[in-house]
Amino acid sequence: MRAIPLIVWVACALVCASRAGNAQATPKSTATGATRPQAGASKAAAKPQPAKSDAQIEAAIKAKLAKSPKLSQEHIQVRVQGGVASFEGKTDVVQHKGTATRMAKAAGAVAVNNHIQVSEAAKEKAAGNLETGRRRAQIKRSDPRSETDTKKGQSR
Repeated sequence: MRAIPLIVWVACALVCASRAGNAQATPKSTATGATRPQAGASKAAAKPQPAKSDAQIEAAIKAKLAKSPKLSQEHIQVRVQGGVASFEGKTDVVQHKGTATRMAKAAGAVAVNNHIQVSEAAKEKAAGNLETGRRRAQIKRSDPRSETDTKKGQSR
């Protein structure tokens, strides 16, 4: 009876040793289907690596920018190095900066350096929109959408 735990321990050690030898060829999966981290794997190997080459990511970002009717009119330059996308350019719409970042991440970039400059007129317009009150998405269907709608409702 005392020898059974020793036999189980030795069997586990042999299985682990054989898995470590095969770990470089194919990752083993657990019963849940997830892959186990490799024993002795360095931290650099755990860092997410881009699945696509820089040229492929850059081409995908440029294609997404060209498809967008509004962003295609902007003159935005894209450069990808080491999986990191870098944007340069100017825009007159505040939202275009965030849209470009989301497009780059969707295209496979691991990080984005967004140096798109937003014009002062666009910043003032966005600040004015915030001061006027609720945004369209925050208005309930039963609420009047403007002061003219309120006056129409009173005259009925």
